[in-house]
Order: sequence, then C-alpha cells, then structure tokens
Amino acid sequence: MLSDPDYLRAPGPQYLDPAYYGSAAQPVQAGGRQAAWFVSGEMGEAVLRGYRRGGLIARLSRDRYVWLGEARTRSFAEYRLLRSLADQGLPVPAPLAAAYWRSGATYRAAILLARLPGVRPLAELLDQPVWQAVADVIARMHRLGVWHADLNAYNILLDAHGKAWLIDFDRGHQGGLSARARAANLARLRRSLQKVGGAAGESFYQRLEPAYRACMAARRG
Repeated sequence: MLSDPDYLRAPGPQYLDPAYYGSAAQPVQAGGRQAAWFVSGEMGEAVLRGYRRGGLIARLSRDRYVWLGEARTRSFAEYRLLRSLADQGLPVPAPLAAAYWRSGATYRAAILLARLPGVRPLAELLDQPVWQAVADVIARMHRLGVWHADLNAYNILLDAHGKAWLIDFDRGHQGGLSARARAANLARLRRSLQKVGGAAGESFYQRLEPAYRACMAARRG
C-alpha cells in the first residue's frame, strides 16, 4: 500500500474497500466500469476506484491482472504518475492511497483520489464555450510528455470557474511523446465526443483542435 500521510495518518487497506464505507459509498454513475464510488472520511471527500478490465478479456477475468512486479501494478503506477504530475502543476486529482492484493500469479488493485469539488464532465458541456480550457490542459499534458491511455469526454472535467482537470491516468506514462502519439490522443477524444454528442461533439472538436494547435505553437515560439 502507498498513501499520503497528509491525508491518511493511520493508513490501512480498509480505506480502499467500498464495504468499509457502507451505504455512504455512492457509485459514480458516469464511467468507472461500475467500480468507482464517492466516499468520505478523515481524508475528506474522495473517489475510490477499483481496477476493472474492459473488452473481451473481461469475460475471462474482470478484476485480476498478471503479476509483473510491484512497480508495475496498475495502482502503484498510477499513484506515482499522479503524484509527479501534481508536483509539476498539471490539474489532476491528488492521489491519497493505492493498494494491490496479490494471489499467486495475479493481483487486483484499487486507488483512492481526492474528489474535485463542483466539477462536471466535458460530455455534459458540449454546448458551452469551454474548448479553450480543454485545449490548454491537453497541451500542457502533452508538453510534459505524458500519454493518457483513455482521453475521453468523461475523463476531462471542468469546475465552476471554467478550469479543466484531467482524471483516470491508468496505463498512462510520462517520458516523451511523439507527434503521432499526440495525434492518437486527440483522435480518441474526437471519437468519444462524437459518440456522446453526435454532431454537437464533432462541432466541439472542430473548435478544440485549432485551439490545441495554437497552444502547442505558442509554447514552441
């Protein structure tokens, strides 16, 4: 288990078990693969997320992963990446704790994150002029050499002040990013916008993409 002593003075695995919070654990409705909950405790308001597989492989094992060493567990990798990104000033939720439970050649995992107050997913704001804020935060992430494995309309949040935040860095990594990888991130976001918003999603992307290019060009200049 990893934890931040500023939030959890006496860390224990119970904080990463939704059953510990009882009926107070409220399921996250958007995203999360039915494995994310809003919880609260000594760490304040938080989001508890279990790691779940998607796609065809989920039919074989929904929540277990092949053991490749502690450093490569999904929870520890995401916790450490988020800590690094927060330290570098990228708007991401603070990681509070992460854990894994090993059983032979497999493991399952969970992560606890600070809840961002008053935020809404981009998927609900396609009729709002927020493309500049979204373009800026994606450009900032790319300038840091960060790959987001699932950049979609639910993993970009906007707060009441119009500030954009990025969440869900599972399988993400930092260490250089090619132009092709940046384009792939944007293409994935475009497909997500089209899926949730149809013509409105595509219209939003047509405003977002030039704003993103301008942000990247301004940095190079």
